Amino acid sequence: MNKLKFNENLLTFIEASPTPFHAVASLVNLLEAGGFKRIHETERWDIKPNSRYLVTRNDAALIAFTTGDRPFCETGLTMAGAHTDSPCLKVKPIPDIAHAGGHRLGVEVYGGPLLATWFDRDLSLAGRLSTPGRGENRLTIEQTLIDLKRPVAIIPSIAIHLDREANKGRSIQAQQELPPLIALPENLIHGLHGLLREELAKRGVTQKANGILEYELCLYDTQPPSLTGYHEEFITGARIDNLFSCFTLAHAILASESTGPSLIVLNDHEEVGSHTPEGASGNFLTQILERIIPNPEERAMASARSLMVSADNAHALHPAHPEKYDTNHSPRLNKGPVIKYNAGQRYATTSTTAAYFKEICRRAEVPVQSFTMRSDMPCGSTIGPLTAAITGIPTLDVGIPMLAMHSIRETAGCEDAFYLYRVMSNFFHNTAE
Repeated sequence: MNKLKFNENLLTFIEASPTPFHAVASLVNLLEAGGFKRIHETERWDIKPNSRYLVTRNDAALIAFTTGDRPFCETGLTMAGAHTDSPCLKVKPIPDIAHAGGHRLGVEVYGGPLLATWFDRDLSLAGRLSTPGRGENRLTIEQTLIDLKRPVAIIPSIAIHLDREANKGRSIQAQQELPPLIALPENLIHGLHGLLREELAKRGVTQKANGILEYELCLYDTQPPSLTGYHEEFITGARIDNLFSCFTLAHAILASESTGPSLIVLNDHEEVGSHTPEGASGNFLTQILERIIPNPEERAMASARSLMVSADNAHALHPAHPEKYDTNHSPRLNKGPVIKYNAGQRYATTSTTAAYFKEICRRAEVPVQSFTMRSDMPCGSTIGPLTAAITGIPTLDVGIPMLAMHSIRETAGCEDAFYLYRVMSNFFHNTAE
């Protein structure tokens, strides 16, 4: 795949993935089209050599793996991970706020978004609806993905005439200011549930429309991602952190023709700490490894021979704030993937794992950069240290450089995702030994 086609497909994927549920659904379709067989945690598995499999959890996390032609304990696995979630505003269970000035929806802040960027944007709603299943004797719940795909809400700023200090270090009161305006009171008599029933009825699923039990919905910006800059040097859009990595890893493992086993894990809930069944601190990955390598000794041997790349994004040098960076560790846009280091192990990189990644970059003829935070600033973290601690697999943290991380509209370089794709494709072509 060439860079132009890769970036076109990347933009399409981001636009079609307003929630982790939608991202995983898109990736399942992509992987199945590439020969991966879907298996389920609730069923017995018959794992065969030289085969491709995928499994999901809670519709928001995904593991895909290839088995190779030799025992796992002899080869180890080439592994990579990312996360499907992004900071956003999630709709509360009882959201309706009726007011003479307009009907609003109560929301919670998910993760650490740059809240100021959410004001005065054309917002839509997407997520998952839960309805009763059709089993007569067994209690079941069916899930339906929904995406309104059009502007239905806005968080209006207060006019400068009513707040003369708005441009002077304004703080945002989340409970008071963030609920989005969705309709005039007289036009939304039955609230959000009425709106959702109407949307399902439009889709011809009246039975589900009359039986919505629960929902998990978030707001998102309807402006699609785009190539930006005079020479289209940049990609701008929502959820670049971390859908870039999810898309790239899925395409890299698809492109691999290695006879050795490979695996990607795309966890949910990284932005809120990962402490869920589908998060990196949960047992999703460890249970899958136990099922594909049942013998504990052979699994330990395989882990010792494996290598894990945690792919999350890095902070590119901001032209207005160079003082926020360590001078020797200031990644540039379109200069290649970034190896992330932290002495406090907020990143999992070691000298050995970094050396391996640099060698893969050399073979792929891709430039590589390094990042560490200033010594007087705290460091964020990723799924890397969590995965390394739970599995014992040597791990490193890498990512593409980007600006405005956690904004409603982030910025990355148009070269860097394709650079990472080339590196990870090369990585999956090699064994970890």
